[in-house]
Amino acid sequence: MDAERFDQKLPGSLVPITGPDWAFVPHNIPRRVLVPSDVMPLLLEAHRALARLDGAGRYLPGNSILLRPLQRREALRSSALEGTFATAEELLAYGLEPKAPTSSADPTNAWREVFNYDRALQQGQELLEQLPLSSRVIRSIHATLLDGVRGTDRTPGHFRKRQVHIGSDRRFVPPPPDKVEDLIADLEAYMNESLETDCLIQSFIAHYQFETIHPFLDGNGRVGRLLLSLMIYKRCGLQSPWLYLSPFFDKHKDEYIDGLFNVSTRADWSTWIKLCLRGTIAEATSALARVDKLLKIKAEYDKRVLAAPRTSARLPRIVTYLLGSPLVTISEVMKQCATTFPTAKKDVEKLVALGILSESARSARPTYYMAHEYFGAAYMDE
Repeated sequence: MDAERFDQKLPGSLVPITGPDWAFVPHNIPRRVLVPSDVMPLLLEAHRALARLDGAGRYLPGNSILLRPLQRREALRSSALEGTFATAEELLAYGLEPKAPTSSADPTNAWREVFNYDRALQQGQELLEQLPLSSRVIRSIHATLLDGVRGTDRTPGHFRKRQVHIGSDRRFVPPPPDKVEDLIADLEAYMNESLETDCLIQSFIAHYQFETIHPFLDGNGRVGRLLLSLMIYKRCGLQSPWLYLSPFFDKHKDEYIDGLFNVSTRADWSTWIKLCLRGTIAEATSALARVDKLLKIKAEYDKRVLAAPRTSARLPRIVTYLLGSPLVTISEVMKQCATTFPTAKKDVEKLVALGILSESARSARPTYYMAHEYFGAAYMDE
């Protein structure tokens, strides 16, 4: 790591490690942060956008169903930042029929990695119902993230015991392993302290600190971004974890990476915080627009179902289920409605006739059916 890139303002210290190299050890997180005046307009706009999103969410029926598309989109884009790519349809199909990969080249590897992120996000939300933001939560979601995928041999659920570096050119070298436990203990305390620092800024600072500590051998970026969403949810008192910033970070990948690096090299907190606030505004606005589109489509689908002759009472339930999972099989409908396969088949055929479902282009058995309008509103870029 090039020590000359770090100036005297750095929020940490450089320590020598094996060979002619240095590692960066961040200071404990400052409990008071002076926010530059030019950040305030963005901060106020970010809070307004987040309040609109959370306010709408508080009155949505079945808001947990509407969370699922946002969470799966987060899983896809956070994984893409690390070079793991899957389409939304592949993720949905894998969720219906999980399977083990047959070789290292099997695309199922990528699908499972993204699926694990989605699982870890849901697990983190459930854990926070009983636990504070803590190393226990962090280690648990890390174990789930690496379950049965690339990196499963890199001590899932345990902090690292050896040195790591970031970038093939060792652009950044995180703290030596003997510093990790103490740094994580300070981060855990910071995440749970009631401070004068604004809850969003506190969350962005915590995200920087986690990524800088880099406490695991693998999966740090994904765990850190997952933790960021959970921290905003808890510290800002949201009804549900509505905000996910990975789509914005993926779209502005160079700014994201440089923003983290420049805090370490020259304590450039202002640029980092502004980037995160821009992301908050963009993703809160996008999430609200997506939810609004989904609800308008649902209202139209409900009208079609109610106007159809001999409508089954199960069809409105299926229409609601499709909000969160727009790709289904007949077997999945059978399970969701607790009915027989022939009855589920008739329900699916009725929804096809009403233009709500159509056969997916996936060449597979069993046949997949897609609610294309739901899918487009939830997953397609605007």
